[in-house]
Amino acid sequence: MMATSNQHTKRGLRGKKKWQLVFASYGLLLAISYLVQFLFPIVPERLSEQLLVKVPQKDVGAATNNFVTIAYTDSHPLAHKEPPVILLLHGSPIAAHPTFKNLKAHLTPIGRVIAPDMPGFGASVQSIPEYSIEAHADYMLGFIDRLKISKVHIVAYSMGGGVALHMVQKAPNRIQSLVMLSSIGVQELELLGNYHLNHALHSVQLAALWLIDKFVPHMGLFNRLPVNVNYARNFYDTDQRPLRNILSNLQAPTLILQGRNDAMVPLAAAKEHHRLVPQSEIIVYDGGHMLVLSPPPKMARDIVNFIINVESGEGITRQMATPYRTKQAQKPFDDVSFINAQGLSLIIIMVLIALATLISEDLTCIGAGLLAANGTIGFIPAVVASFSGIFLGDILLFLAGKYLGRPALRHAPLRWIVKETDLDQTAQWFAARGPAIIIASRFLPGSRLPTYFGAGLLDVGFWLFTIYFAIAAALWTPLLVGLATLIGSQLFIYYQHFERYALVVLVGTIAVLWVMIKLIMPAFTFRGRRLLISSLRRKIRWEFWSPFIFYIPVVLYVLYLAIRHRHLTLFTAANPSIPAGGFIGESKSRILDQLHWGRQFIARYRLISGNLSLKTKLSQIKAFIDENALSFPVVLKPDSGQRGKWVAIIKSHQEVATYLSKAEHSVIVQEYVDGMEFGIFYYRYPGSHTGQIFSVTDKRLISLKGDGLNTLENLILLDERAMCMARYHFDKHRQRLHRVPAKGEQIKLVEVGTHCRGALFLNGSHVMTPKLHAVIDHICKGFKGFYFGRFDIRTPDIKSFQDGQNFKIVELNGVTSEATHIYHPGTPIWKAYGVLMNQWKIAFEIGAMNTKNGMRATSAQQLWKLLFN
Repeated sequence: MMATSNQHTKRGLRGKKKWQLVFASYGLLLAISYLVQFLFPIVPERLSEQLLVKVPQKDVGAATNNFVTIAYTDSHPLAHKEPPVILLLHGSPIAAHPTFKNLKAHLTPIGRVIAPDMPGFGASVQSIPEYSIEAHADYMLGFIDRLKISKVHIVAYSMGGGVALHMVQKAPNRIQSLVMLSSIGVQELELLGNYHLNHALHSVQLAALWLIDKFVPHMGLFNRLPVNVNYARNFYDTDQRPLRNILSNLQAPTLILQGRNDAMVPLAAAKEHHRLVPQSEIIVYDGGHMLVLSPPPKMARDIVNFIINVESGEGITRQMATPYRTKQAQKPFDDVSFINAQGLSLIIIMVLIALATLISEDLTCIGAGLLAANGTIGFIPAVVASFSGIFLGDILLFLAGKYLGRPALRHAPLRWIVKETDLDQTAQWFAARGPAIIIASRFLPGSRLPTYFGAGLLDVGFWLFTIYFAIAAALWTPLLVGLATLIGSQLFIYYQHFERYALVVLVGTIAVLWVMIKLIMPAFTFRGRRLLISSLRRKIRWEFWSPFIFYIPVVLYVLYLAIRHRHLTLFTAANPSIPAGGFIGESKSRILDQLHWGRQFIARYRLISGNLSLKTKLSQIKAFIDENALSFPVVLKPDSGQRGKWVAIIKSHQEVATYLSKAEHSVIVQEYVDGMEFGIFYYRYPGSHTGQIFSVTDKRLISLKGDGLNTLENLILLDERAMCMARYHFDKHRQRLHRVPAKGEQIKLVEVGTHCRGALFLNGSHVMTPKLHAVIDHICKGFKGFYFGRFDIRTPDIKSFQDGQNFKIVELNGVTSEATHIYHPGTPIWKAYGVLMNQWKIAFEIGAMNTKNGMRATSAQQLWKLLFN
């Protein structure tokens, strides 16, 4: 025993000496690092073409007469007659030369181009009292004073845009025009959308970089990196809240240039700036936030043309803006819709939310809810990001208690106060009541840290309590994020009071607020009122009901027919030549292949197997287009599909590639037939010489007409029919919702004749003539084993169509076809049910006759596999 004890003691001493050596080595390296930085201070490297100017600190509001040195390039430093001056303001952390070196060459021919490194960056002085955009605006105004420049055109990038806006506010008569290039602006669309949350994140960033600077032995190399303490101070010291008011009062001609895929300043921010500045023009390019580093030639030309127009007196000021744009600019922020962040932008925002929860869980959840409320991100991403950060924080607290707290209790002075036996007894009690304690603490701010740290300290089961943490966070996170989404920024003030109430009261409050936010408040805006009407119409008009609800009586009637005929799947024998009668999963191409007596009436098509490589698929589609002398558009759709899903009108080879890259199934490529679309429902009893037309549907593909005033979004809301499916149209046309179509411009809102995708279905029985009936009957008779189904047909001319000529069959559906004329607006629901029930009655009757003639119906087991496999 003594030997064992000595071995443990020796191991302990060796381990202690090892850690002492590590800390001593670290201290020595840190001291050397400080010495190196003191003896060899970093002097900013200045380019040969850069000049220096000293701006008195008094120009930036300081009380002393110290100077701030600013490095800059000047294309006409000795100009006596002042040409147009273009001031380039860089962002953070990249200085002027690397930011604008590719752009300056395009601007030099039209004016004097000056590109300063703002204090704290590049070759300018590094240490200054304040790094905010407002302080930099004072520095820049002092800078142009020292150069004796009276007026400038400003081209501002990223954070430089905030500097430019403060310059406009402080000296509006000195700013001739403003180009905002991927520029920051309104606070609501910056990162998490709230100053306090963003400031908290910038605090963490500044603290992390400060710790690296002060406690990592980097020998001065860290300060040579662009991402350093100065960069962090720029964000930490900056307050973007005043920028909305500055933009709302901006008078100068303004050009807004933005990358479509900008992950740092979202496109929604640029659109909001464009709205607030009614005289502004916005141009969106393909690219991201670093677009300025390699600007497309068009962007340079756009800037040059803009400045030339302003110089020639053709610049548009705020007073010259159109009444419509002025009215739009006066709308409150909450009355404006934005496209959700997507892709990299969404990921960045979600990561920031998750990190912010490590600072304040509740405030971050509220901030995430506000982001969801204003449309920056969706509710689900807001909840997922908040939950991820909260769950991670809970686990870290638990592990801190387990691996830091418990060992500390084994040493003085804590071991004198808390005994190991007491901890073990408490752990048993906690294990029995842990779930209730953890879930309750989630709803009681201030109790979480001791509870979760205590759980780790008591060394309770990790995996079991991980589940409890997840359940508690899953209950709390969507509740608080959702509440913030509904209530808005007031929740920052009141959220602590809400947490004092019982859960039932809180749920009741949320319900009341939901009614207010979702029903009452929208009624005060045009968009809100029209969407409320849209929602109401979709609820009271059965044609918009979910088929799972609408079809309940029909399903019950089908079951009645099955009992009556003593055969559950008898209807599948209505079309013996189509698998399962065309109930589900049938091949559209094989059906078209069997229309032997109507080949001239079928829109040309080709089946593209899903088993082929993408390259082979593209080659086959190109061959189909070339062999049939077709041009775009063409139609791509699944060989087996329902209700128009995955049907697309394709306008280019690029769109073909995009569609195929997402489609794993076999598809049909088909010629696009322009014109009117009709659905003709046909049936024929076996043995009958002539079939019957059960239904004719006139399918109207809705289009809108521009008026030169309203955006596409407003045109959708103004149209009585399109409004009913406004949400669907908003999603489908989200890329152009805010575009204002020209007066008289036709916008095709719907391209596919499917009711659930926006087409208007009317009773088209007036179209049917004996000649057309005879042609349809002849085509169907050529399809052996077909007795029941609906043709989707397109024709360019109604008269020739009625004569049985000049039409193309796009598709033929089997036993689950609907007599879609029932969706004619105003059709009573009882009448619609009568038509559908009669349709299924006929299907069962035809199926019964076919089985009597020796045909087999699909078994219930096979039908089940088709439905659920």
